[in-house]
Amino acid sequence: MSRPFSNTVLDQLHSGKFLGLRAGSQPHRFIGVWVVVVRQRVFVRPWNNKPNGWYQVFLREPEGAIQVGELKRRVRARKARGERLMDAIDLAYRAKYATPGSRRYVLGLARPRRRATTLELMPA
Repeated sequence: MSRPFSNTVLDQLHSGKFLGLRAGSQPHRFIGVWVVVVRQRVFVRPWNNKPNGWYQVFLREPEGAIQVGELKRRVRARKARGERLMDAIDLAYRAKYATPGSRRYVLGLARPRRRATTLELMPA
């Protein structure tokens, strides 16, 4: 099993609004995605599930990288499972992204088809 993220990284992920994410082993730019921390674990959900989007890349090749401030770390992704965990992730998104402008997206991320695309990121 992978070692967990440090408390410092978890705190930065919890307090920051965006995570820089790069899926797969091919070099490309980091893209900003919403991230939540639940039970000391890191989760992301795609808004769009495009054939060449980061979610599909992670399904084919579960390695990538994150950028938190100046720190870059290699990660592995795996599908998150379990209704109680999904409910906790929904609540974390709702609490973290609580602005009126975010409401539409938070509700959308809680829909079944997007819940089914939840990935956990772990240090590689």
